[in-house]
Amino acid sequence: MPSIGDRLQAARSQLFVGRDPEVATFRSALTAETLPFNVMHVFGPGGVGKTELLQAFARICDENDVPAYLLDVHDVEPSPGAFRTALRRAVGTDETPVLSALDRQGERAVLLLDTVETLAALDDWLRTQFLPDLPEHVVVVMAGRDEPASAWRTAPWQSLVEIMPLRNFDAEAGRDLLRRREVPADQHETILNFTHGHPLATSLVADLMDQRDDSTFEPSDAPDVVKTLLERFVQKVPGPAHRAALEAAALVPYTTEEELRAVLDMPDVHELFEWLRGLSFVRPGDRGLVLHDLARNALAADLRWRTPDWYETLHERARQFYTDRLKKASDRSVPDALSDLTFLLRDHPLIQPFYDRLQSQWGEAHGLIEDTPSEDDWPALLEMVADEEGEASAELASHWFDRQPNGVHVYRTSSGTIEGFMLTLTLNEASAEARAADPATQTAWAHLEAHAPLRSGEHASMFRFWMARTTYQDVSPVQSLIFIRQVRHYLQTPNLAYTVLVCRDPDTWGPLFAYAGMERLENGSFDVGPHTYTLFGHDWRARPPGQWLDRLAERGFDSTPDAAPASHNQVIVLSRSDFEDALRQAFKDLHRSDQLSDNPLLYSRLVTDVVGRDADPPERTEALQSLIEETTERLSDDPRDEKYYRAVHRTYIRPAPTQERAAEQLGVPFSTFRRHLNRGLERVTEMLWEKEVDTGSSEPEMFG
Repeated sequence: MPSIGDRLQAARSQLFVGRDPEVATFRSALTAETLPFNVMHVFGPGGVGKTELLQAFARICDENDVPAYLLDVHDVEPSPGAFRTALRRAVGTDETPVLSALDRQGERAVLLLDTVETLAALDDWLRTQFLPDLPEHVVVVMAGRDEPASAWRTAPWQSLVEIMPLRNFDAEAGRDLLRRREVPADQHETILNFTHGHPLATSLVADLMDQRDDSTFEPSDAPDVVKTLLERFVQKVPGPAHRAALEAAALVPYTTEEELRAVLDMPDVHELFEWLRGLSFVRPGDRGLVLHDLARNALAADLRWRTPDWYETLHERARQFYTDRLKKASDRSVPDALSDLTFLLRDHPLIQPFYDRLQSQWGEAHGLIEDTPSEDDWPALLEMVADEEGEASAELASHWFDRQPNGVHVYRTSSGTIEGFMLTLTLNEASAEARAADPATQTAWAHLEAHAPLRSGEHASMFRFWMARTTYQDVSPVQSLIFIRQVRHYLQTPNLAYTVLVCRDPDTWGPLFAYAGMERLENGSFDVGPHTYTLFGHDWRARPPGQWLDRLAERGFDSTPDAAPASHNQVIVLSRSDFEDALRQAFKDLHRSDQLSDNPLLYSRLVTDVVGRDADPPERTEALQSLIEETTERLSDDPRDEKYYRAVHRTYIRPAPTQERAAEQLGVPFSTFRRHLNRGLERVTEMLWEKEVDTGSSEPEMFG
């Protein structure tokens, strides 16, 4: 008569899916004339299905009339005596040694040892004393979280051991389990995206669906699933610092000691890093430690729900760490730095749709090569433009290919096929005639002249054409490489004042561009052929690359557009002549704060760098007064400028009633006084202008 245990075994068998290769390896060994191995090491993170696999092995043994003994050593004291006692109980014998009982089990016998990570202290004893004494017809399957020690992989054991890492289900196995659990098919993809094919997580979600009337799954509705997973992944954390290290590692794609120091704000994290390295759900990656996807997601979700303030603190420190690294990145390391920062912001409502689509295609990007075009490539590029934008655009592309060919970067496969390209124009190096021939450059140049005129030595760039061969400006591997090239341009172009980007789909890209600080230009739309295009721009003098990156770090999950700032915190970019006029007026109004509050210098980079973008007018007024007075005082440091200093000082800083009286007090003719005053104002203007336009001294690591 079947027992309840028999029914439980049948239910387990019905829900056992996705381990065909592992089962085939075990079954083949069990029925082989000579055992191909005597020890099988099965290892993987908590909840990945190690126990279920051992139970499946036990069923196979039963089908083949092979004695099998399953022993969970979780509660066994890690000592030889306690282990032998537990094994005798599992085998059902009082014989000492238990090996004698195993020796009489016929041609095959199997020991199935579960949770062997708890016997780590016995690993050497098992390998050197216990296992060598077993009869040669015995197979020992050891299942645990930890990868077996290197000694199992070297002679003499390497020929007798089968090492079997246990991974998540693939998509088909995950869907098979959900079908058997009668979960609606239209929910399978959402569930598997949440669980990443982790067996326990998938089963827990199926349990959740069983308990609900609503057949729609939302990851945010599964706190008990997350809690259970955390209990499986993290059985015991030594202390608060270890917990913090685990939480920090859950937010980032790779964990290094350098990253831990920054995010935890701790000087020495070596011990914590080594502890992380030893966890069963952590593996070494190319650039640091990597958490199992599901463990990372579960930890991050729990942290964000449990202590949102601490979550934001860690996240903000991580953002700042990556943006600081991006400022210092060499050309080759920019892609990794950008990828890490994007990963950190992957849950942002604006970024997530782009990130998710790109993730599914990212492997293709690694097969693409950024290159310069050869003579044979130009016809293919023109054909690409014609296909995507029309013949009129292709004529404009040809116009620019002839004039600025060095601005073209192509993206090709290893076989040489061009999959996409980008043309970056240097607008100020193009002739007025060349700019006038293209509505894009003509519109952009008109905007610059009206709102952001270039100053001596400054450059303006336009990303005029950027596209992939089959997906145009949509999210794609080519588009991601184009984005990386654009950021490289921002960070590594000396004296870059302004960049303009041409976009045909502003409704899709506009919100993301706004988040990244790119302003949709006023009157910045134009038509070429059948299409309308929109220009987006950024003034790097108003927000230099370092500040731009810091702003991205500060914004985090803020989803409001980073559009042109309001007048109280807008940075105004002045031409040299406008700057001089504003400074001369500021000298005249220096002691009249009400008049000075209207001076455009209050919103210059000069003042904003001192008080910050959010300072109010009184703070800015005070800062401008201090800058003028301090810079004037600097004139007295050089004996050659002393006479100029005295003229400016007695006219504006500590003014005499009239300029004539000031000349009299200084003991010089009025004409001489006027000459000294004008030269003094010129010198102060030179010093302050140098601070206003300086883009290299504060961030030298970004160029070169």
